[in-house]
Amino acid sequence: MEKRVLLAVVLSMAILVVWNTLIMPPPPKPPMKEPAGTGSETAPDRVGLPPDDTESSPTAVTAVPTEAPLPATPTMEGREIVVETSLYRATFTTVGATVTDWELKHYKDSEGLNVRLYEPAPYVLPPLSVIAGDSRAEQPTRWVYESDKDALSLADSESGTLTLKYRDISGLAVTKTFTFRNDSYGVDLDVRVEGVPSWHLALGNGFGLLLGEGASQYVHVGPSLLQGTDRESIKPKDIKNGQQNFDGEVAWIAQEDKYFSSALRPASGTGSAKVWRRNEKLEIGLEAKAPEARFLLYVGPKQYDILKRNGLQDIVDFGFWSFIAHPLFWFLKLLYRTTGNYGIAIILISVLTRLPFIPLMTKSQASMKAMQGLNPKMQELKKKYKDDPQKLQAETMKLYKEAGVNPMAGCMPMLLQIPVFFALYKVLLVSIELRQAPFVLWLKDLSAPDTLFGHFPAGIPLLGGAALGILPILMGITMWLQQRLTPNPSSMDPNQAKIMKFLPVIFTFMFFNLSSGLVLYWTVGNVLSIIQQTITNRRTAAAAAAAAS
Repeated sequence: MEKRVLLAVVLSMAILVVWNTLIMPPPPKPPMKEPAGTGSETAPDRVGLPPDDTESSPTAVTAVPTEAPLPATPTMEGREIVVETSLYRATFTTVGATVTDWELKHYKDSEGLNVRLYEPAPYVLPPLSVIAGDSRAEQPTRWVYESDKDALSLADSESGTLTLKYRDISGLAVTKTFTFRNDSYGVDLDVRVEGVPSWHLALGNGFGLLLGEGASQYVHVGPSLLQGTDRESIKPKDIKNGQQNFDGEVAWIAQEDKYFSSALRPASGTGSAKVWRRNEKLEIGLEAKAPEARFLLYVGPKQYDILKRNGLQDIVDFGFWSFIAHPLFWFLKLLYRTTGNYGIAIILISVLTRLPFIPLMTKSQASMKAMQGLNPKMQELKKKYKDDPQKLQAETMKLYKEAGVNPMAGCMPMLLQIPVFFALYKVLLVSIELRQAPFVLWLKDLSAPDTLFGHFPAGIPLLGGAALGILPILMGITMWLQQRLTPNPSSMDPNQAKIMKFLPVIFTFMFFNLSSGLVLYWTVGNVLSIIQQTITNRRTAAAAAAAAS
């Protein structure tokens, strides 16, 4: 029996937190941000790949369209083109017809500034680079494109286009036409490449990621794609020999962090994709084998409803239990629309998802309480059959049967709730709706850890720098109270019982760095268990007193 109880505890609580905390490697530290330029007087620094680095390097086509003769060597002089909509401010450069900045107007970073989802970096392909051919082994050429506009600003329900063209004397010609809509994060992108049999359109590395804040050991950060029905989250260690092909049925590719993403989706059907690894950085691109291809470009929040309108809803990853997570997510948003506070919505969903299990848990708690009353008889059986384990097992089951108790009753409710717990855990973990969502008093962001008391000093082993707040402490107290009220199984080994007593302390430390929304959900669940166990204990005591009289 003790093994089943421990299994239930581990499966319902420890596996998820312990695995994420102790096994998953911490996210790589984001690169230091360089001060951003404020004007467009000079083109951004576009350092190409060094010639001696031949591992996985595509040839990015960037150029100038003209009918006149071109200079013999590439020129790095270009200009910036700013596109303004009500949702974002995007900056393109004619050097490569690529992105240099993408700023969201309705989302703020930790400093209260507009979220920026890209910063140029050395030796990394800029977003929307055209890779001519099948290799990334040559140093990219930075040709300057010709633009049909100096700037574009949209309002109301307007749409507008931006076209950039390049042609060289070898016959290579590239045309990129962007169609922007003022009320959408999606951008229609037509690309025509002449002079090569096939080409790739790359998202590069870091495009769509909020540096620093998006890094998390609990969610994937980096490239992902949907191939058939399989969602692939790609890590550097997965890419052998510097690159990997994903042939056919690729519905979309993306660069993503916890709450934001960039993505490319073929306008019709599916395609093939390729991932290049360079210095542990991953670049991803879609392949085109025809001269002309159409794509949907998305750069914005990983908000499910918005992504679904763009055919990209699978970018939000609710994990294995997604068929349970989706209705829970819908229900959470419904409760938010009713209450206007995600903290209250989490409390309500904790209560409401527990209601179907109340009868089963009440029966379980009563059975465990009855089993506790069998402790004296169990001790007698252990002494009597200490040298005959099989006989002890048979007599124990006979005792349970005569007393009318079920040894499995203690763990079955927990096992049945595991899918709901995992699904709701994932919903609360990755939903951008909880980002910077306040609850009450000091809890200003349900997606962030509680830092009411600041952080642990950096020198403390394992805990150095971890958040220190009151909500995880309250969770630990409620877990301790719940443990005190719950009767231990009669067959539990004394050493195991001692270990169980330390669980509230262990989990308290583990929960310091989890988001406030997750800790709130767990704390409410503990409080509900305490209430239910108290009622059960009183009813059992009253029934025992009545039987004795």
